[in-house]
Amino acid sequence: MCGIQDKNARDLLMHLHEWHKMLIEWYDKNTAGEKVSFLPEGFSWKTTPELNKLFWENYQNVTLPEAKELLRKSHAEVMERMGRHNNDELFIKSRYDWTGTTSLGAYFVSATSSHYDWATKLLKKM
Repeated sequence: MCGIQDKNARDLLMHLHEWHKMLIEWYDKNTAGEKVSFLPEGFSWKTTPELNKLFWENYQNVTLPEAKELLRKSHAEVMERMGRHNNDELFIKSRYDWTGTTSLGAYFVSATSSHYDWATKLLKKM
């Protein structure tokens, strides 16, 4: 990705936090029976750079300690939701109609470990 929002640790942490929030909202609404897309309305996978820029703009007044706490809390919320499921529920593709042809676990991996790996590599370069 490496864009405007990748210039300091605070921005990276807020990026991760926002993707956690998207996952939580998507998961909560779909498990409650309200079928919604993962990305916010008006965005597609091709327009995620614009979405990420919007996230970046929303957090310019947040301090690094605040960012750490927000990320800690949203990470815990994601882990709690993931912990509600066994491996089959997480990793059988198309198990839930709202995940399409992908597994639920793939969404969790994308918003956590894959994103953490990306952020860690950028942090090491700073």
